[in-house]
Amino acid sequence: MRLRITNFVLPVIGILCLGLIWAVLAANVKDLPSPLRTWQESKIYILQPLEKRGEMDQGILLLAYYSLFRVAKGFLLGALMGTPLGFLLGLSKTFNRAFDPVIQVLRPISPLAWLPLGLIVFQKSEPAALFTIALCSMWPTVMNTMSGVKSIPQDYWNVAKVLRLSKVQTFTKVLVPATLPHMFTGYRLSLGIAWLVIVASEMLTGTPGIGGFLWQEYNSLIYAHILLCILTIGVVGFLLDRMMGYVELRLRSI
Repeated sequence: MRLRITNFVLPVIGILCLGLIWAVLAANVKDLPSPLRTWQESKIYILQPLEKRGEMDQGILLLAYYSLFRVAKGFLLGALMGTPLGFLLGLSKTFNRAFDPVIQVLRPISPLAWLPLGLIVFQKSEPAALFTIALCSMWPTVMNTMSGVKSIPQDYWNVAKVLRLSKVQTFTKVLVPATLPHMFTGYRLSLGIAWLVIVASEMLTGTPGIGGFLWQEYNSLIYAHILLCILTIGVVGFLLDRMMGYVELRLRSI
């Protein structure tokens, strides 16, 4: 019981401290809205989260839904590319030597650099955003999956040989279970990056979503709505991470 109370109270204290810092900054920074003013100017988007009044003038849940739908598609595409690539890099030294330099060159490139290329190639903002999300978010999956494969003890492979497991059985009974924790670490990082990338993509392309709304309100000088978007981005990112952690626990318990 005491542990449950502590687990509830400590996060509340952290949130209150953050709110206090915010209020102090708002009192000293001219254009920064206070928590109260932010609520007053943004409550219509929170209290009517599914209301659609215009292309960008929509409830915060609708805007988050548009962004999350794009993130889901881009993340899944990145995972479908990154997971097999990570297995190949971990299993084949030849493949690793051939493609590791290419990956190390591509990995640090900013989404702000990939998005214009996507617009040139696809001529539309939606597929360009998906291309950018998939390409930027796949690298943690690749690197962690590769690391997981390389960290499998040699004893595991020896047991598979002694039991005369087929390649499919070795993959399903040895490789995947041993690599799963590393894979999900990569998935969690990739999902976080995908959420970051979609905000930047929507800001640049002006498409409906959290990022597009944030950029519109900045251009309109409505700073309270910017803070609403920032808080929404943080909360959704937190929930996505917890969701991925829960899925990992469920899979590992099977």
